Amino acid sequence: MPKKRINAHLVDRLHWGEDILALTIFFALTFLPALETISRLFNRMGIPASPVIVQHLTLWIGFLGAVLATRQNKLLALTTRPLFSFDPTFHFGRWLAKTVSFIIVLFLMWGSIILVKWEFLYPIDIAPNIPRWFAQGIMPVGFGLIALQIYLNSAKGRLYRASMVIAAFIWIMISATGTFQGMMWISWAGVVVILTSLFFGAPIFVGLGGLAILFFWNGFTPISSIPAEAYRIVVSPTLPTIPLFTLAGYILAESNASKRMMDVFRASFGWIPGGTPVIVVILCGFFTALTGGSGVTILALGGLLYPLLRKEGYSELFTLGLITVAGSVGLLFPPSLPAIIYGVTAGVSVKDIFIAGIIPGTLLVVLISAWAVYQGKIQHIKKTPLNLKDVYQSLWAAKWEVIIPLFILFGVFGGYTTLVETAALTVVYVFIVEALLYKDLNINELPRIVIDCATLIGGVLIILGVAMGLTSYLVDAQIPFKLLAWVKATITSKYVFLLMLNVLLLLVGCLMDIFSAIIVVVPLIAPLGAYFGIDPVHIAVIFIANLELGFLTPPVGMNLFLSAYRFDKSMPTIYKATLPFFFVRLLAVLAITYIPIISLGLLR
Repeated sequence: MPKKRINAHLVDRLHWGEDILALTIFFALTFLPALETISRLFNRMGIPASPVIVQHLTLWIGFLGAVLATRQNKLLALTTRPLFSFDPTFHFGRWLAKTVSFIIVLFLMWGSIILVKWEFLYPIDIAPNIPRWFAQGIMPVGFGLIALQIYLNSAKGRLYRASMVIAAFIWIMISATGTFQGMMWISWAGVVVILTSLFFGAPIFVGLGGLAILFFWNGFTPISSIPAEAYRIVVSPTLPTIPLFTLAGYILAESNASKRMMDVFRASFGWIPGGTPVIVVILCGFFTALTGGSGVTILALGGLLYPLLRKEGYSELFTLGLITVAGSVGLLFPPSLPAIIYGVTAGVSVKDIFIAGIIPGTLLVVLISAWAVYQGKIQHIKKTPLNLKDVYQSLWAAKWEVIIPLFILFGVFGGYTTLVETAALTVVYVFIVEALLYKDLNINELPRIVIDCATLIGGVLIILGVAMGLTSYLVDAQIPFKLLAWVKATITSKYVFLLMLNVLLLLVGCLMDIFSAIIVVVPLIAPLGAYFGIDPVHIAVIFIANLELGFLTPPVGMNLFLSAYRFDKSMPTIYKATLPFFFVRLLAVLAITYIPIISLGLLR
């Protein structure tokens, strides 16, 4: 058998193993919390240490998902063009981005090996007969497989690959010998190289991890601190809700649930001028809250909503702007993943953030809907008469899906199940509804849906992990305390601070995804909010609302790129389409920022 065919066969077997393992872990992630709930209802013993096992399964699905994302070229980046693919002609910027990514991932793998080695020498069991080093073993394996995917997918030519290996060898030797260590100029040069790599398409986690490695190395701190921090954040008790709620959202998006929900909203609100856009906002908010990613909503529902709005007579610019802005509505509603991550990072009650986000989230929906109604009038859109029979029939057709938000709210706030158990039960419920009751979902399609979900989750969780390493450096360097001292000496008014916070978060929302922004920025602003006497839950709502707006801020808001990619439009067209919505949402963000009762009213 030719060598190339043998290599291709081995790669296929490796991919098959990765997929099977991801499917198995997702099944266990869902089964264990659900079993725990059922056992408690019947006063039976559950599986010993089940919650801790589920937390560590989140670590495994995070790294496996990152491997899948690398394999499919779907790691989150600042550009839409996939980096790890063969280029017909040599491009120095892309070569640099690929090589820097390869080197940084190798360093992260080495740091993970050191961490696992120390855990092996001083073992601690996380559950009966399961040592912690075994659970952490997925980290060096995951980084190693990511490095292998980068190496294999970046080029076909031996010379190209050899140049990447040689560059990696040079930096490993420099690191091992300590040459240039402690010199500030090498740090700044490294920062420039890493930022340049991000510009040419290097994944966001590579940029954050690279900066953390550079600063730790220059400060004579072991790089094993980075995977140690990644492990600490990813095995947080509430983080398993991220893959579980996201899987529930993916199953709904793959079924006909969106069409049935659309029929419900159209029958209920179609008589309003601009009723269909209102439906779009509510529907996108529902899916964004479940999947946790505004980009997922635009990509998954854009193909359904765009022709629907255009068919009713809405202009192209209005349609593009509405779908783009609606894609980030919903991040303040339960079970919003950014709210969960914020609570874990800042040590704030996730339940309190959910409660506090209900009125601000509703305000955003109302203001955008009001603008849509106004546009419906001036564009002379024909109204659909209200027909109670149609409302009843559509509600009856979607009865099992309409109650999903109530199901989640009851689980989150009822006190009968934990947040993780609620998420697991939601997955089971959604699967039963879509696959067995409606029979929209072909069981054979489930593995593909789970793999797609794992790919997204991996791209998010690996960012969280390495960003936590960078945050650890910032804390060690006392950056939050220095920033607090500067603010104390410079700013005396709480309202001036809030205005500066609005501007800062708008810029952060442009340049970073919401997950890495939470990990890196929250430790910096939380002490400042406490100094000015701002409720930490209010700060959480301000943060998420501002980041939602940042997704729409030209020139590099993430939703703008995703919308241009999804609808094949130029960036200037997307800017023009979203500008009116940007100002509408800006009014909402200012109200949320400066009127605390909007966020804190339900809590009080």
